[in-house]
Amino acid sequence: MRRFAAVDLGASSGRVIVGEVDGNRVALTEAHRFPNRPVKIGRTLHWDVLDLYREVVDGLRLAGRLDGVGVDSWAVDYGLLDRHGGLVGNPVHYRDERTAPAVEHARELLPADLHYAATGIQFQPFNTAFQLVADDWAARGAVRALLVPDLISFWLTGQEGTEITNASTTAMLDPRTRAWSEQVADALGLDTDLFAPLREPGSVIGDVLPSIGLEHRVPVYAVGSHDTASAVVAVPARDENFAYISCGTWSLVGVELTGPVLTEDARRANFTNELGVDGTIRFLRNVMGLWLLQECHRTWGTTDPGALLAEAAALPPSPATVDATDSRFLAPGDMPERIAAACRETGRPEPRTRAELVRCVLDSLALAHRDAVADAARLSGRRVDVVHIVGGGARNELLCQLTADACGLPVVAGPVEASAFGNVLVQARAAGALDGDLRTIVRATEPLRTYAPRPEGALSRGA
Repeated sequence: MRRFAAVDLGASSGRVIVGEVDGNRVALTEAHRFPNRPVKIGRTLHWDVLDLYREVVDGLRLAGRLDGVGVDSWAVDYGLLDRHGGLVGNPVHYRDERTAPAVEHARELLPADLHYAATGIQFQPFNTAFQLVADDWAARGAVRALLVPDLISFWLTGQEGTEITNASTTAMLDPRTRAWSEQVADALGLDTDLFAPLREPGSVIGDVLPSIGLEHRVPVYAVGSHDTASAVVAVPARDENFAYISCGTWSLVGVELTGPVLTEDARRANFTNELGVDGTIRFLRNVMGLWLLQECHRTWGTTDPGALLAEAAALPPSPATVDATDSRFLAPGDMPERIAAACRETGRPEPRTRAELVRCVLDSLALAHRDAVADAARLSGRRVDVVHIVGGGARNELLCQLTADACGLPVVAGPVEASAFGNVLVQARAAGALDGDLRTIVRATEPLRTYAPRPEGALSRGA
């Protein structure tokens, strides 16, 4: 029995999950779960990365004997280090609004079409490139920027590096050469030497430092450190004709390819070409995801979200839907009012009850999933026969069924802990503990549920 710990940091919570590998079977057990609570200081929203690191170390100590550790997290955000390796302030949260002026300035320096042709990354106001344009990192004495999972791995091992799947989300990497784009860096006045050398998933970063207090030597492996890259590893597909939805705070909707799609049509459709494990490309679009519901529940102070979900499931399709890719929904705040305002602007009736608003959100997400799957197939030329929903959204039976109805395709839900599963699989393979096809192992290990599109779902598909 070999045991590998996946440190999986999400936007709302973090987990240390142990994967026990026995032959070609994997069993996951949660060793530690903890909240991820951003902190607003003045007008700036920060990640409390020091608290996250403390929780990670606590989780590793609780995990017992380990044969490896891998770290994945959300993308784009980074910590700055000075020349002594000290942290220069807590990382800024991607939902902070500081980049708005920087985006306009960056577009003057590098037009959107040229930026996309160089990196294939969809426009998001929080892309790392825009954050660095907005950041006074040089004046603050920073000499290194480490993306969040690389920062945690550095503190665990003392070794700096930039894992390539997450590096590709920065809008500074060329997906064809798998190297930094000097064209982008020069145009935006950025220095690629700010980043540590690139490394591939499956490489050994170093051993956990003795000062952390584990009782034995434990190597830390580079994995798909962007959590979506790890989640896609755990998609239980049988062939290449599938779309995936990595559904949690965000819904990342796309297809897996062998090369990037850098066309003007892809740029206008706001599709991104992020690097995946084993040389793949994750061709996808960002949809707001369950963040919409999370913010509604936070605004309401909901104590029983399941009851509202059950009420929403009993309702007919919502006459009011919104664009779940609209940037108005990005920042924290009164989400129910923003959704109501979006309905008013399009002449659609506002949801009258909380259950109606929940149904509005889920119908809107299903329609956004439908559009993204159809656009991914059209732009890439990849046929899609089945849609896989992985991550926390796989638990949401109503969302899974509505997505099948909207897409007119079967939806296979699971695994729920897809990022942790993919993280463990990459570690175990690198350590020689697995020798089979990773997706076959997922299918043999995880309980999956299939949702068939319902004929009465045609109304949703035509909305």
